[in-house]
Order: sequence, then C-alpha cells, then structure tokens
Amino acid sequence: MTRAAFIAGDWGTSRLRLYLCGADGAVLDRREGAGAVVADCAGRFGAAVAGWDGARDGGAGGKLPAVLGGMVGSTIGWKEAPYLDCPARPQAIAGAALRFAADGRQVAIVPGLRCINPVGAPDVMRGEEVQILGALRLHPELARGGHLLCMPGTHVKWVRIQGGTVIRFQTALSGELYELLTQHSVLARGGGKADPQSPAFALGLAAARENAGAGLLHLLFSTRSRVVGGAMADADAPSYLSGLIVGADVGGALALFEARHAVLVCAPALAALYTRALAFYGVGVEAIDGDDAALAGLVHIHSELF
Repeated sequence: MTRAAFIAGDWGTSRLRLYLCGADGAVLDRREGAGAVVADCAGRFGAAVAGWDGARDGGAGGKLPAVLGGMVGSTIGWKEAPYLDCPARPQAIAGAALRFAADGRQVAIVPGLRCINPVGAPDVMRGEEVQILGALRLHPELARGGHLLCMPGTHVKWVRIQGGTVIRFQTALSGELYELLTQHSVLARGGGKADPQSPAFALGLAAARENAGAGLLHLLFSTRSRVVGGAMADADAPSYLSGLIVGADVGGALALFEARHAVLVCAPALAALYTRALAFYGVGVEAIDGDDAALAGLVHIHSELF
C-alpha cells in the first residue's frame, strides 16, 4: 500500500484543489475547497485536509508537509511569497519558495514571477509558474530549445521559455473581458458558452484578423449590431464575441512572439478555442491539461524542497 508523503495544493482565487500524494507523486486522494481570497487560510486549509495526516506511516511521523501554489501566496492569500524576477530557471523557482511552519506542518508556497513584458510594462504571474514547471516535467523536450506557451484563463499568459528557463511573458485580459462583456453589457446578454466549431466563432476570428489595425475596441460593438440588424442570431453572439476577443489576443501575441508552434496549457474547453484560433493564424498546437500540469509542477517542487 502506498503511503502518503505530502499534500499538494493548487490554491487559486476561486478554487482550492488538494491532492494527497505518495513519495512518487501518485495521487492517493483529492479534495476541493474555497479560493484563497478568504479569511483564515490556515484554518480552512487544516479543515480541508482533516484526516489525511493519519495516512502517513500508519498515523505516525507528524503532519504531512504541504506544497502550495497560486493566489495563496499573494497579498490577499495566506502568506505573501515574493515575486521572482525573470529569466527564471526551474531550480530558482523552487528555491525561492516561501517556507514556514503552521500548526506543526511544514508549508512551502511557490513564488510568482515578474518581468518586463514585450510592450515594455511590468508584468506578473502567480500560479502559472507551477503549470510551467509541470509542463516541463510532463514533456522534458520542452526544456530543449525555445518554445512559446499559451496559458488561457481569466488572464491569458503568453510565455517564452528557452532551455527550460522562463524568459519573459505577456498577459492578456481576454478571459476576464469576455466574462465581463457577457454578464454586464448589451453585447451578448444572458451569457452562454462559446462554441469553437460555430461559424459565428470563425466569423469573429476573421473579423479580428482582417481588421487588426482598427483595434478590438472598434470591433466589439459589431456583436450587438449584427444581431440587431438581423445578420446574426442572438444565440450566436457569445461565440462571435469570443472569436473577436480570442482572435485579437492570438493576433496580438503573435506580433509580439513570432512562432509557428505553440504549447497550450489550460483546461480542455479553452484549449479547443485557442487551438482553432491559432490554426486560423497558421500556428501548430500541442495541448497539455492545466490541472495535470499544476499537479506535476507541485510534485516537482516537493522533490526539490523535501
């Protein structure tokens, strides 16, 4: 029987994913909880892992160490783990983890990364660096040569890695913008999921590419005007809007990071949207599940620290 060796936690703003792991990283159990923007992170963590410590050596040997990544290390999380400057090697990321004891448990929180992005502005990430380490662990070939990672989510990260080192990255507000516009504007009232196979999504991609010089702000209202004018069904508005936003995101990123191939690290639903968008721009794609990458990254950091 595999014995528990540590707890891995991907603790973002909206959700906590916990994994009880053996020494080899095998998942023995998993749980979920509330996001990191809560009061008393220590207490909530303790409640969330209740009973797991007994899985270690038949209940002996003290509490299991924990490796946590994500917004839990931000100013609104449990404890702040300072940002690490890019270029950042995997060993440096693990070595810069914030380590402390909490109620008899050794805890390590992974630091975020910061850089000056391709448009000359300060940029930061927190949580995605764990997924990057996991992607490198799952696909060691990514540690050779240069690669462009696309990490869709609320805030999309486009990341240039070279020889396994995170060189720099650019953040796009694509996911949050889509959510705001579908929930709080007239463009696609009632929300709804975007369908990457919809002709409306392809129409949005084409509009974004063909009118790149006009900028996204001058294209967004066409979501509403196409419906009002009868050129598009109301049900297609979310897909068209998504096509505009994702198309503008991809087009802008490729202008900053020249690439013929990209590695997607994200949930499958987002991978479907970005795979089609990148293919629309002639870019080949490889996809890695974001949750798998996060777990692999936390397992890697545990191996480095403990």
